[in-house]
Amino acid sequence: MYVAQQTSETSGPKPHSPMLTNVIAAVAATGGLLFGYDTGIISAALLQLTRDFHLSTMSAQVVTSAIILGALFGCLGAAPISDRAGRRRTVMVAAALFLLGTAMVASAHAVWMLIVSRLVLGLAIGAASQIVPVYIAEVSPPHRRGQLVVGFQLAVVLGVTISFITGYLLRHDSWRWMFGMGMLPALILFMGMIFLPNSPRWLAMRGDMEGARAVLVRLRGSQEAADKELADIEAAHDVRAPWSEVLSDWVRPALVASVGIALLCQLTGINAVLYYAPTIFAGAGIGEQSALLTSIAIGVAMTVATMFGGWAVDAWGRRALLLRLLPGAVISLIVLGAAFVFGANGGIGIWIKVVAIVAYTVFNTGSLSVAIWLVGAEVYPLSCRGKGTSLVAASHWGADFVISLTTLSLVQMLGAGGTFLLFAAVNAFAFFFVLRYVPETRGHSLEELEARLRNGTFAPVDRQHAPQHAAATLTHG
Repeated sequence: MYVAQQTSETSGPKPHSPMLTNVIAAVAATGGLLFGYDTGIISAALLQLTRDFHLSTMSAQVVTSAIILGALFGCLGAAPISDRAGRRRTVMVAAALFLLGTAMVASAHAVWMLIVSRLVLGLAIGAASQIVPVYIAEVSPPHRRGQLVVGFQLAVVLGVTISFITGYLLRHDSWRWMFGMGMLPALILFMGMIFLPNSPRWLAMRGDMEGARAVLVRLRGSQEAADKELADIEAAHDVRAPWSEVLSDWVRPALVASVGIALLCQLTGINAVLYYAPTIFAGAGIGEQSALLTSIAIGVAMTVATMFGGWAVDAWGRRALLLRLLPGAVISLIVLGAAFVFGANGGIGIWIKVVAIVAYTVFNTGSLSVAIWLVGAEVYPLSCRGKGTSLVAASHWGADFVISLTTLSLVQMLGAGGTFLLFAAVNAFAFFFVLRYVPETRGHSLEELEARLRNGTFAPVDRQHAPQHAAATLTHG
């Protein structure tokens, strides 16, 4: 047990703990704002880029998906950096990459420059998606962890919405301004992170218990609360683990649940709508201006759904939220697909499509998009949390890469209706996946969730298998 020692750093008045935690979450979540803006702005910019650079369907998909390929490498590279240098410094690296990538893309004069600059932005997005939710989760108290980590996703959808509004307002100006607007939040993120503390759990993992306690006292506002939380952290006996630990039997339920949600978050089609809705709707005869306005409606729907999800993950629970909203996504996509299949192109037909796609956005974003980063940051033991969340982010970006590279081709092959009906089937599968593999994590500390992994009571499965799981994990305890 850790014995509390009075130090000069922890004596005297302390910052009010909820305020400091809120500041940390808000500044770190600026990485989510950049994440959303830089992925969403291509939706409007692509209409101009296609004309200026004479892009074919395939080259348009390559320019769009380059940022996703970069994100895939960025999230994998962020794991060892975050374990060695710390969560805070890794976020600062991501902010520097955001600045570099934004400057490059805004000054691009050839297709290859667009692709390379979006690869750099992807590195930043991948790193941010891997480390920001972990950093927020590790500084948050259990009763506020859901709300604060979902704040990262709220920042993402706010960034997407801002990108849609910016794209509409600048539709008659250069696409360079659309991309260049990302410089300001990148500067805010970099400068803000300089003044924030390291994660107390990362400090404890490195053996700096006194430093971890000092940070916890500042975060929780009392020495007693800090000592109790540090004792729980120390009792877990976590040290930095190799990659093989993430694949071990006792961690596998967390891997299946988190990676499954990450894959399904993309394979259910939300980013296909995000990237290509204006292109699909303009191709259906709605017109560019109306298509861009539809994107703004989608962005607003994403924001409202995420705000609702931020409340529901703590009021209902993560698992309950997913199971209640996913059926709505299935029904909305069936209606949308049918409207395209049966050629509902008149006035009421257009409204059916718009209402259906907005409804799908609400149900899908309010469930899977809200849960992905939260569950990924919660379920892994401290010893391999950085590596586990890297796999979550890599799965997300890998699936996103496939979706961004194939959506327009799917629309050409199956039609818009067939494509949306395919996504409806994947959303239905997601419901049954959650029912079988995703546990409820609401109200449990990170250390309690690790204990459930060790004793075989993590996954919502037949408890007759729990004794075997528990016996298999005794050597880890």
